[in-house]
Amino acid sequence: MNDEKIKIGITIGDINGIGAEILIRTFSDARMLHFCTPIIYGSGRVLGYYRKVLGVQDFNINRINDATQAHTKKINLVSCWEEEIEIEMGKSTSNGGKYAQIALQYAVDDLKLGKIDALVTMPINKHNIQSQTFNYAGHTEYLQAQFETKDSLMFLISEQMRVGVVCGHVPMAAVAQQITVPKILSKLRLMQECLQNDFSINRPKIAVLGLNPHAGDSGTIGSEEQTIIKPCIEKAKQEGILAFGPYPADGFFSAHSYQKFDAVLAMYHDQGLIPFKTLCFETGVNYTAGLPIVRTSPDHGTAYELVGKSQASLEPFRQALYQAIFLYKNRKLNESLKANALVKTVLASEGDNVNI
Repeated sequence: MNDEKIKIGITIGDINGIGAEILIRTFSDARMLHFCTPIIYGSGRVLGYYRKVLGVQDFNINRINDATQAHTKKINLVSCWEEEIEIEMGKSTSNGGKYAQIALQYAVDDLKLGKIDALVTMPINKHNIQSQTFNYAGHTEYLQAQFETKDSLMFLISEQMRVGVVCGHVPMAAVAQQITVPKILSKLRLMQECLQNDFSINRPKIAVLGLNPHAGDSGTIGSEEQTIIKPCIEKAKQEGILAFGPYPADGFFSAHSYQKFDAVLAMYHDQGLIPFKTLCFETGVNYTAGLPIVRTSPDHGTAYELVGKSQASLEPFRQALYQAIFLYKNRKLNESLKANALVKTVLASEGDNVNI
């Protein structure tokens, strides 16, 4: 690949949440522009409001009408709305959700058209964003629908560990019914493909957690491990996936067993995210695997309680940005290598009939 800087689209998130503040404080450091060409989707008025609140002087944006006009050495802004709206810092409001969705849709449309290379989403409020046009549990489900993929994987990544979940934003009462062989197999396939294509791990080892306490204790505390998860692991192995388990979640993380594997597949949201956020909060990134595009997000919420105080850590967003760049480059590199290998195979099969 050439050294052209990658265009990273960044949605502003909930306008009353921490997103705008983190963007201003992060990109006030001009060194961040060395890594990518940032294109923020949001509103200049919103950013201007937060800039005044924070007392930040060295933050200038390049307002553009279209992402194709982005300047490689500036902080670019695609204005997604022009109307003046009330900002209520630290509060969940209908406007917070409405304009977060507008910015997200603008960015996704540009991503589909190839105007940006990858997407980083700032936090939304999953309650106030709900509307007739947004009826999804979160970014993951919305993006899966937008890009018309059969399945996707909520994949939490950091240098210490990678954790995916079978059931993402699903009520606990519905989890057991969603733990099925087809669903677990689908997530394992997505995880394997992602580890190979996006992380360049040729034969990844994947740990699979149990659903019940002590992974069911041989059927004493639930049967899902015996009747669903173990058979699923065996089927995965027959497909060439190096899956192991099921492991009791508590002992698995407390004994640092995750260090022996390239990734962990948890059965439900909190089973995987609680240990991940406990151990990797500053460096953890939420990555939506299984999509034709790269999307990452800092692994935290709207943080209403911190808005305007300059106290929120910038590291999760920086890591989300770095990972988006890394994943995009790595994916393109592997696609190029596969294409070259295919060409060589075709030429070799043609033999002397092909003139090079």
